[in-house]
Amino acid sequence: MVIPVDSPPGLLEFLCQRFPRIGPGIWRKRLLQGRVLDARHQPLPVDAGCHGGQVIYYFRELEHEPQVPFREDILFENEHLVVVDKPHFLATAPVGNYVEQTVLHRLQQRLQLPELTPVHRLDRLTAGVLLLCKQPHERDTYQALFRRQQVDKVYEALAAPLPQLQFPHLRRSRIISDDVHFFRSREVAGEANSETRIEVLARYRHHWHYRLLPLSGRKHQLRVHLSALGAPIVGDDFYPQPLRRAADDFSRPLQLLARSLAFTDPLTGAEMLFASRRDLPGPDELTVQA
Repeated sequence: MVIPVDSPPGLLEFLCQRFPRIGPGIWRKRLLQGRVLDARHQPLPVDAGCHGGQVIYYFRELEHEPQVPFREDILFENEHLVVVDKPHFLATAPVGNYVEQTVLHRLQQRLQLPELTPVHRLDRLTAGVLLLCKQPHERDTYQALFRRQQVDKVYEALAAPLPQLQFPHLRRSRIISDDVHFFRSREVAGEANSETRIEVLARYRHHWHYRLLPLSGRKHQLRVHLSALGAPIVGDDFYPQPLRRAADDFSRPLQLLARSLAFTDPLTGAEMLFASRRDLPGPDELTVQA
C-alpha cells in the first residue's frame, strides 16, 4: 500500500488508523514478527516513522491457508526476467485464500528477490509458462508487449469433441464480467472484444486435444469460448456452471496449459521463446483421473 500524504508520522499509528478493527497490540506483535515490510521487502521496526508516498507491504494472515503440494519450475532466468513453468492449483500472486502459496511469494523467498513481480497472470487452475520481472521499473516495458498484442501465446486444452465445426475455427465474441458471479466472465451480444483461433491436435473418443491461440486477453477467454461452443474444458469448476470443490481437492485439475510464449525482448532485442515441459494427459490417463 502507499501511505497517504495526510497520515500520522508513526507507522504503528497509521496502521491502527487505516485498519481500525485491528487493535494496536496486534499490530505491535505483527511488526515485531517482521510482517510489515518496506519497499524493498525488509521488516520495519515497531517505532518506524512513515510519510506520504511511502510504500509498505503487509500480506494478510490467513488462519488456514491451503497448502499446494506442487512445485513451480524455473525455465529461464537473466538479469531482467524469471520464466516459470507453473503447476495447476498454484496462484500467480496473493489472492483470496492464498498468500504464501503463490508463485510470487515462493520465488521472492526462494530467489531472494523481494521486488520480483508478475508481468502477466495465469489463473490459479491453469498450468504453464509465466513471466516475471526482476526490476520494478522494467515491468511496464514488458507488460506493454501484452497490451500491444506483441506476444505469441499458445495454449492447449482437453475438451469435448466439436465435430459440427470446421477447423481451424475462429471464435469472436463480446466478453464482459458476470454480474451474478463476480469471479466469472460471460458472452453478450455486441461488438466482439475477444478472439481465439482453435485448432485440433488429436481426436479421442470422449474428448479432443485442442490448440488455442488467443488474439486478445479477456478474463477466462479460452474457458468462456470453449464452453460457449458446447465443449467446456475438462475439470472446469466455473463453466458452464460454478461448482464447489474443497480447497485441498487436487484430484481433477483444469486441463488447460499455457504451452508457450514468444516475443522480442524490448530491452535486449533478443528473440525469446519459452515452452512448458508439462503435458496434458492422454485419454487413458484422463479416465483414471476422472
